[in-house]
Amino acid sequence: MSIGLLGMAASTSALANAPATSLYYGRWTVAEERPVFTARGKLYKTIDIAPCGKDFCGVSVTDGGKCGPTLFRFLGKRARDDSDDYLRGHGLWGKVKKNIVIYSYTDDEATPVTRTLELYLGDGYDFGERSANMPKFHANYARKAAAICKAK
Repeated sequence: MSIGLLGMAASTSALANAPATSLYYGRWTVAEERPVFTARGKLYKTIDIAPCGKDFCGVSVTDGGKCGPTLFRFLGKRARDDSDDYLRGHGLWGKVKKNIVIYSYTDDEATPVTRTLELYLGDGYDFGERSANMPKFHANYARKAAAICKAK
């Protein structure tokens, strides 16, 4: 589960808790041909997901490739490839925290087969078709490269 966005310092022994690799790690970009973003949503257009101490974080990346604010943070053990296929916690939406759900899956219908992330951000955790909770932000992502940005 999520642990706040504070306390980014880590000890040497804590680094062992974050896996060296994960299906979640990398630079992820919204996989739509012509995405439209609000000012707050633009922070989620491209994100780097990488270890940050004993945890792992999602950091916003600008169109020019500069590292922006840390958007979310999850426990490192949740990034292990054998854990659940979704993450549930909290992410920034402007200056407030909203609930975030991230699904990781292999898109077998894509050619070539690719790894995909689907991210929902809103007031609840149930973003299903029959839910009363409409997400403030939703996007599908494709991995483009290795993550470069680190949490601040």
